Amino acid sequence: MELTKAIAQHREHVFSVISDEKTKPSVDAKIFNSWQRCVNDHGLDPDNEHQPYFVEDQVLQERKQQLSSLLIIARVEMASLYQQVSGSGHSILLTDNAGMILNYIGDPDFDEEAAKQGLTEGAVWTEKHQGTNGMGTCLAEQQPVIVHQDEHFFSSSLSLTCTAAPIFDPNNKVIAVLDASSESTNAQQHTMALVKMSAKIIENRVFLCMFKNHFIMRFHSRPEFVNTLGEGLIAFQSDGTVLAASPSALFQLDFKSSEELRTHKIDELFDSPLQTLLRHSVYGSLRAVPIHESKNSRRFFAIVQIPESESLDKHSSSVPVKCTASADSKAYAPNTQDPLEFGDPQMAQNIRIARRVLDRDIPILLNGESGTGKGVFAKAMHLSSERGEKPFVAINCASIPESLIESELFGYKAGAFTGASRHGSPGKIVQANGGTLFLDEIGDMPLSLQARLLRVLEEKEVVPLGGHTPVSVNLRVISATHRDLPRMVLDGNFREDLYYRLQGVKVTLPALRDRADRYNLIKHLIEIEGRNDGRSLQVSKEVTERLCNYYWPGNIRQIRNVLRTMIALSETDRITVDDLVDDLLREACGSTDGHTEQPVSTDETPKDPLRNAERNALLHELERHRWNISNAAKSLMLSRNTLYRKMNCCNIVRPR
Repeated sequence: MELTKAIAQHREHVFSVISDEKTKPSVDAKIFNSWQRCVNDHGLDPDNEHQPYFVEDQVLQERKQQLSSLLIIARVEMASLYQQVSGSGHSILLTDNAGMILNYIGDPDFDEEAAKQGLTEGAVWTEKHQGTNGMGTCLAEQQPVIVHQDEHFFSSSLSLTCTAAPIFDPNNKVIAVLDASSESTNAQQHTMALVKMSAKIIENRVFLCMFKNHFIMRFHSRPEFVNTLGEGLIAFQSDGTVLAASPSALFQLDFKSSEELRTHKIDELFDSPLQTLLRHSVYGSLRAVPIHESKNSRRFFAIVQIPESESLDKHSSSVPVKCTASADSKAYAPNTQDPLEFGDPQMAQNIRIARRVLDRDIPILLNGESGTGKGVFAKAMHLSSERGEKPFVAINCASIPESLIESELFGYKAGAFTGASRHGSPGKIVQANGGTLFLDEIGDMPLSLQARLLRVLEEKEVVPLGGHTPVSVNLRVISATHRDLPRMVLDGNFREDLYYRLQGVKVTLPALRDRADRYNLIKHLIEIEGRNDGRSLQVSKEVTERLCNYYWPGNIRQIRNVLRTMIALSETDRITVDDLVDDLLREACGSTDGHTEQPVSTDETPKDPLRNAERNALLHELERHRWNISNAAKSLMLSRNTLYRKMNCCNIVRPR
């Protein structure tokens, strides 16, 4: 009854608003402009019965073929976005720049209503056909929009809430719209944030794909934001001529358009010659290096991505570093002479084991906490082996949606599924042929795919999705995980036969806090980060000792982030305790009063009864989980960092 009343009042409300020229409209400006277009330009009436407009299937398929690259890129982000809003009745849609829906992922609870409303592939959702709506109004305004219930033009759409964001091509023209629609009664701003983020990720990947055979500078004013959706992208030719720039690049450099930026060469925009940037990128393994832009001398951090079709040696022949092909990009390897240990017995033993099996057909399983350097160890093994000049292909089994990991690993034939490239894809396993396949976070691989992976490893051939002819592969397999795989096997969460097939040799990398060489290792890391920042640093002994005495729950990855921040904040080349801001002093060095904390025995008990009770509870959970910090934190519903802080406060030290 209330909906019927709302529909009856909707037409009167729309016309009263758009005819109100003297007073400020009671609706958002984008909605007001859209309602005016619907009435004045398209001659629509809110109460008129209308049916969704669909293009013929042949037209839909031709359009999908034209935008196949975009669809493949978008499919991954649409799946990720759907996972973030699943259970809330949302459907995720992608349209082209003419408002035609090309792809749809729907919540089962909303599928029936979506089909009734025409939210299906082939439907056209421009304002001309569907009035004010998320996708059509986003195309018209070329801005992110939320169209909530009675903000729709047609009365039949009053139950919908649509959130849409445009996707721009490198020429700053809209090529698609990403939309999340539901019957939500609330216009939720967090959904808009997620949609805008996903659209920006798709936009950046389209840029990288379109200019993969050119140089691409990736930069940001903060080094940790390089290779994220906030980075700026500039594509240019080998002579420095700028081809295109992303909206973020234009914003950061204070240019209004790509046309204005294209009047400059890359050497005119920044104070670093191309060869210097290339050399830094090689030595730093694609770590961002500091550069200054020429106009205002502002500092940025940048890397240069080499064209896929060209060799690094052509542009930097004087750099004595091996190069390996990568499935995702031309990721260049670190210097294999960079030491992995500085006197730690366990790491020395790990290296001895690795050398013994280096060129044998024996799989290796790397185990250790997150951040202990499993990926670096695997890459060093590959570069030191006879396969060093062949591809090193890494895949993180935890970062790819379960619905996509099969096609990523095994590849697919043309037309194997909706949105598949007309050329198909060989998959990571075939791309690693002759080289090394690194399966990171293997413990997160879905059970349904473990049997197929086992068969590939046993038979050394792979059949792509939609194909029938097996492809022979010759590769070395290195796996890595922070999980307790034997426990997962007992719990039925990991196949026992695959576990024994992957564990030819098991190598456990020690946590940073347990390494006997951490003092020299930390000094080495400081030297590397200083070199990456273009500085020769002197670090006081007190700072080094304080860093050594911290427990570093995030291991080497965490300390490198802290060192980068510490170096960036330092105004001189001498690092002292004064360069540690309060947060770093407290969180990274375990002290708030300027004194180094020393580890204490687990036998020491706090005098506070409440703290003592908490300590006993923590010890119980830690011992129950055999001191597996991740599992204990999960059972306590805490983050790992919080658990480490509580252990520190309760004088609990992990036993060796």
